Amino acid sequence: MPKRVDHEERRAQIAEALIQVAGRQGLHAVGMRDVAAEAGVSLRLVQYYFETKEKLLFYGLRHLTDRFTARVDARLAAAGPDPGPRATVEALLLASLPTDEEGRTFHLLYSSYAILSVTDEALAAQPFIDNPDAAENALTGLLEQAQGAGLADPDADARTEAISLLAMAATMGTGILVGQRSPESAIAVLHHHLDRIFTTAGTSERGAGPS
Repeated sequence: MPKRVDHEERRAQIAEALIQVAGRQGLHAVGMRDVAAEAGVSLRLVQYYFETKEKLLFYGLRHLTDRFTARVDARLAAAGPDPGPRATVEALLLASLPTDEEGRTFHLLYSSYAILSVTDEALAAQPFIDNPDAAENALTGLLEQAQGAGLADPDADARTEAISLLAMAATMGTGILVGQRSPESAIAVLHHHLDRIFTTAGTSERGAGPS
């Protein structure tokens, strides 16, 4: 009896291969033949599942986003059963920094896709972020929750602070990638701004550094 093929598993295998190759060569330089070789499958099979390179990139970056979510979940699990708003904010921000190989790959490919989509109409037509404001909304909600519990500055504008923290993390992530600053200095800057937002009571929630 022929072996039943799990199509989602096969797509995930190819997406993982894309991430590995793109992490080494850069997203712009990846071809479908490179991905097929990395995955150990034929070019025709990659083309069967993903008709064009753009569709392959789209699926691969969605897969990368799922991996990022798992990365955040792992940090939250390590923080305990009830991490609180500050530790949750830290988990989201620190997970996005390229402090290890997984973080480096995420930041590099995520940024590369955004830049490529500016000039590539096919990529721009199918943005890989279903809800581009999801992270901003999540951080805003966490900061408002902290304010309601008396753990954060009640006079701070939660959305403005959320936007600032995300922009700061993104910029410092790029700085780490290009060697402008160390992961430790980037984390220290984030902690500095979180200390400013959260009150002394909330500061005790501070999570751990990079894993």
